[in-house]
Amino acid sequence: MNRETHLRHGAATPESQIRDDDFDVTYEEKAGPKPPVRLVWRNLILMGLLHAGAAYGVSLLPSASRYTLVWSAFCFIVSALGVTAGAHRLWSHRSYKASLPLRIFLAIANSMAFQNDIYEWARDHRVHHKFSETDADPHNASRGFFFAHIGWLLVRKHPDVIEKGSKLDLADLKADKVVMLQRRFYKPSVLLMCFFTPMFVPWYFWGESVWVSYFVPALLRYTLALNATWLVNSAAHIWGNRPYDSNINPRENKFVTFSAIGEGFHNYHHTFPYDYSTSEFGWKMNLTTCFIDFMHFVGLATDCRKASREVVMARAKRTGDGSHRSG
Repeated sequence: MNRETHLRHGAATPESQIRDDDFDVTYEEKAGPKPPVRLVWRNLILMGLLHAGAAYGVSLLPSASRYTLVWSAFCFIVSALGVTAGAHRLWSHRSYKASLPLRIFLAIANSMAFQNDIYEWARDHRVHHKFSETDADPHNASRGFFFAHIGWLLVRKHPDVIEKGSKLDLADLKADKVVMLQRRFYKPSVLLMCFFTPMFVPWYFWGESVWVSYFVPALLRYTLALNATWLVNSAAHIWGNRPYDSNINPRENKFVTFSAIGEGFHNYHHTFPYDYSTSEFGWKMNLTTCFIDFMHFVGLATDCRKASREVVMARAKRTGDGSHRSG
């Protein structure tokens, strides 16, 4: 992959620090039959109960106050930023640098998202980029929409996923005290941020019933945020155009871009994974980029890496599917 870049807000990052999200062309899937699929019954039951609870939460929407609905939307955005601006763009790809207060906020927001701790999320995501659409990809989209969306969480990981993940250099994550502190106290932080806080605020501050407070801003919001993230793994790897690289599965998907607050420019992202915006279009349908730019404006984010216009255009012309449109 071409690594020529220019920086929007800072100095260049050494080449040796950005190679962990390159696709590994040397990897070969093992010959012979695939390992048997082993269900994780605990996850299967919990996910079934979660989605049943979320469906019930939908039926409670008419009885929820407008403040509760606004609070639910706010919690959705905060938890999404914990994944998009935090676990993904900051810690998985190191596409920008964040000050300690910003890292603390993103870690708290990530606990509200409850999608595994930052360390585990970033490790699996780096494996996903390095071995995309192979047996070593945790949510290999070549196994179908359902597997890429949620099925990968309901079965044991392929041995290659575990093997390749164990060999990644994760020294940067281990050296980040915020990441390791969140990992150490992940379970209580999830109980506090993902379930208790979203439920407590409506009940305490404007008298919403505990029942509605639990099923709408806690359970329904959490389930919607989960599925928004999963759509990046599934829909954005199956449906859409490929203006930057037609040789890879990831696509540009507007619905995913909207639901995942900017993460649906997925063909671009897999072509230029170091770009902090995951898109060449700035704030367009990209709330996460708006957030990072605001954090830079107030001095909490620095060194935001961006693929140059020249590199993007050259790549689109060389390997794209011909659908590229500027702006």
